[in-house]
Amino acid sequence: MSTSAVTPGTRLAERFRLEDRVSEADGATLWKAIDEILARPVAVHTFSPDFPRVHEVVTAARAASRLTDPRLTQVFDAAEDDKAAYVVSEWVTGETLADLLAAGPLEPERAAGLVAEAAEALAHAHEAQLYHLCLRPAHLVWTTGNTVKVLGVAVDAAVSGLTTDQPALDDAEGLGRLLYAGLTGHWPGDEEEGDLPAAPMTDGHFCTPRQVTAGVPGYLDAVTVRACLPESRKGQAPLTAPGEIAEALADVARPMPIAISYPSTPAVASASHTEGLDIAHRQKTTLQPLPPVQHRPARPGGGGNTLNRVLMTLLVLLVIAAVGVGAWTIGRSLGSPSEPTVAGNTPTTSESSKPVETQAVKPVSARGFDPLGDGDEKPDSAKLAIDGKPSTLWKTETYTSADLGRLKDGVGLLLDMGKSMQISDVVATLSNAPGAAVELKVGDSPELGSLKTVATAKDASGKTTLTPEKETTGQYVLIWFTRVPMDAGTFHGTIYEVVVHSPGSA
Repeated sequence: MSTSAVTPGTRLAERFRLEDRVSEADGATLWKAIDEILARPVAVHTFSPDFPRVHEVVTAARAASRLTDPRLTQVFDAAEDDKAAYVVSEWVTGETLADLLAAGPLEPERAAGLVAEAAEALAHAHEAQLYHLCLRPAHLVWTTGNTVKVLGVAVDAAVSGLTTDQPALDDAEGLGRLLYAGLTGHWPGDEEEGDLPAAPMTDGHFCTPRQVTAGVPGYLDAVTVRACLPESRKGQAPLTAPGEIAEALADVARPMPIAISYPSTPAVASASHTEGLDIAHRQKTTLQPLPPVQHRPARPGGGGNTLNRVLMTLLVLLVIAAVGVGAWTIGRSLGSPSEPTVAGNTPTTSESSKPVETQAVKPVSARGFDPLGDGDEKPDSAKLAIDGKPSTLWKTETYTSADLGRLKDGVGLLLDMGKSMQISDVVATLSNAPGAAVELKVGDSPELGSLKTVATAKDASGKTTLTPEKETTGQYVLIWFTRVPMDAGTFHGTIYEVVVHSPGSA
């Protein structure tokens, strides 16, 4: 099969069925296809017979397939032979940065959070000597799974034939332009970008974000200038690699997954308009007034007197039965008197049901805890789980399966409370992806063997409360993942915020 014969319905590798042509340019065609084995949508690039860079694209795709950061597009397959050349990758759904900017600039913190995630992801790609080189708003996606995704690392540059002697600097400038676009709704480039207007200029160079949009924080203006506006730096050191931009944005709030609220089962007397109308309709149809009762005169023959005598007889029998039961009860009470009640032995209702007051106690520190692996687990972001900002997060490394790739029995986040204290409960806000299994461990030593499991939660997601079954004290509190959920196509555990409650110091 030659590449010129590729049409909707074509099957590649006896597995990938092409369905819809998404775009086509310079001999490269992007398709939406179906992986018939895994029954999922995928993106497929095919190439015309005269496309000059097939080998470079396939080589780049195979290298990109080794990247494990979930924020980078995952490459599933790439082939080059006489019959067909293609690249199969993850099909990503969501809103690109260009889509998000259709209504105007983003909130500064949100724009910075999106770019910070992209910078961290690209820093990981650079560690593998893989680069993007053509970052545009269409390459940064806020997915329907509420995650950031950077499209096209290595592959898009190969498709376009882009090369450079300074890839780190080029990607840093690309991230700076994305941040500029997010803060201002304008594109600071020599060429127009989609529907984004060109950035305004003054004295022959682009205005800074704060000159374009009111309310941009000074530190974000400075990061943008250092990344992509050399004429405005005024002595500030440039940011020359994605890792430097990620470090400069390390403290910004990260995009928070949107909570999905599921409607509860409506009550019988729902206050909703639909249910209210339905109730009113049922009342009209079922509660019709009864027809008036027609009283007929008593027939002669004393029928009414007979009925009265029967009723009187029944009443007398009931009175006799009641007297008998009362006498039997009194006699039994006299024969076996109960113990007298001593005043003060029985607690009052207010005393017995008075809740124990607890207070949130801020941990002194937090660290990613991997005693069964290399010791640490994403230590730099552990503090984000106790910073009081639900939009920031700590997450584990990425694993190949829910059971941590069978590499270890668990991994977690260890909190140091500063001193030993009683732990009433711990509320951990996890990702919305179901399937996590977590344990609460508490102890006075930061060694795994010294921490005792006091609560567990299976198939946990969202806000999860871990409450010890009995009184528990300790200086160290560990949220321990024994299984991690599949989140945005990869397996990892996530904690947005941890709140520890205590009735007081031990």
